[in-house]
Amino acid sequence: MRHLLGVAGLGQDRVQVRWVSSAEGQLFAEYASELTEVIRELGPLDRQRFQIPLASAEKSLQTMQLRWLMNMERQLTEQENVFHEKLDVQAYEATLRRAAEEEYQKAMLAEVLKGGPKTVRQMAEETGLPVYTVSLRLNDLERYGVAEVSGHEGTTFKFKLQAA
Repeated sequence: MRHLLGVAGLGQDRVQVRWVSSAEGQLFAEYASELTEVIRELGPLDRQRFQIPLASAEKSLQTMQLRWLMNMERQLTEQENVFHEKLDVQAYEATLRRAAEEEYQKAMLAEVLKGGPKTVRQMAEETGLPVYTVSLRLNDLERYGVAEVSGHEGTTFKFKLQAA
């Protein structure tokens, strides 16, 4: 979640997880004060301005790939697979970060396409993603049956969300 908030430009420090025992009330109060100060420094979150990034981050967290990867951390890093291999923790985290970014990018494109058919360049302008990245993620969306060609503008294809 923290990584996705950072990728979305919302500030990864808006979310923090701390383990505190019920007997550690003072420590909990310190953490709450610390987080309050961090949020105060980041400023209020303009939900209207960040509508697409927020929706994209939420949708990303619901994908099967990310849910599977997050739930398999211990299995992948602490226990051997059928080939008697363990995945290095850093390699696992890099894989998770890469998958999160890709899922976020696909979700952003789907959000943008909710507004109607668009060219790759139009999607790149609306999302801030490079044209090449839009093309890669759009290929994924086509392969998964989420997006399809809807026509063309001159020699440039326009894409739309597939009807459900």
